[in-house]
Amino acid sequence: MAGLQRFSGDGSRSRIMTLTAPVVASILYPIGVVMSQQKQFNIAVIGATGVVGREFLKIAEERRFPVKSLRLLATERSAGKRIPFGEGEITVEVTTHDAIKGADFVFISATGAISKEYGEVSRDVGAIAIDDSSAWRQEADVPLVIPEVNPDDVMWHKNILAIPNCSTTPLVMCAWPLHKQNRITRIIADTYQSVSGTGSAAVAELEAQSRAWAKGEKSPASVYPQEIAFNVLPHVDTFLDSGYTKEEWKMTAETRKIMHEPDLPLSATCVRVPVFFAHSVSAHIEFEKPIKAADVRAILKDAPGVIVQDDPATNSYPTPLASAHKDAVFVGRIREDSSKANSIAMWISTDNIRKGAALNAIQIAEEMVKRGLV
Repeated sequence: MAGLQRFSGDGSRSRIMTLTAPVVASILYPIGVVMSQQKQFNIAVIGATGVVGREFLKIAEERRFPVKSLRLLATERSAGKRIPFGEGEITVEVTTHDAIKGADFVFISATGAISKEYGEVSRDVGAIAIDDSSAWRQEADVPLVIPEVNPDDVMWHKNILAIPNCSTTPLVMCAWPLHKQNRITRIIADTYQSVSGTGSAAVAELEAQSRAWAKGEKSPASVYPQEIAFNVLPHVDTFLDSGYTKEEWKMTAETRKIMHEPDLPLSATCVRVPVFFAHSVSAHIEFEKPIKAADVRAILKDAPGVIVQDDPATNSYPTPLASAHKDAVFVGRIREDSSKANSIAMWISTDNIRKGAALNAIQIAEEMVKRGLV
């Protein structure tokens, strides 16, 4: 076995100097799984130095994704950085068209413009692009996938697949199992979104402002239009003429597409809160027929990727702090809505960087491998 290699722009292979075959085998398959028994894949990660890109690498190791070669790509500013991977390091390269030649999967977590450009380039060179931005989500021929909800949609891909917005995913993962049992007729969702959803600069800004506040000082806002520390901003993404923000529109459009319910009524209010990791959602869901809170708990306990944490007597309910750095979607505060018949209120939390982005990307790739699509 030749071990992990880095593919070059012309499709040839070159060794990653710090990663030898035995080391890579122990990194990706620590409990003795033989790599040669699985098909392995050439991987390129665009946006590798960002919050999502780095989390993707952690999860790829944790889940022992069958990596044959790995290429980490970013901007010129980040080129030359060395990112830990297992017991070694990989040097980051500049993102170019040639850099993704020879890749089987291209994972993209970058700006919409980069996602559009490199989604097309990936498709044209025969790679499968799995994109984390909003650039492709509403394209009719691009599947928008949560593997626990609509895995069959990977079957009609045309080499580009999209990941939902990190606030859409937890809502849909709780709504879909219920919808299959009792048709949903309306959703009202209010989000409480952590700063890591904006990126590493926003994480740094919250930390700096918090430290400044503790000293009785002021730290100016640069990432957000107003100070985020000890504050909440009802403003995620740009405002539209409708009065909604683009983030709120995305939640509606994406939920409809994933659930194959193009007319599902949904209204969202998206709020940025001074939390580092994990998004939360307060959801009020209306159903076609009567439904009890106990039935909702029972359905969600069997839902893949969902953990019910709902015991008020012991103060057990989801929080972003407890949900951070975990894979599951946590749901609690499940109760019958006192203001509307056939309705349920609930509270949801999940790590926006893991299940909201990096984990979902890897799960899509795993689903495609399982189905023999690669």
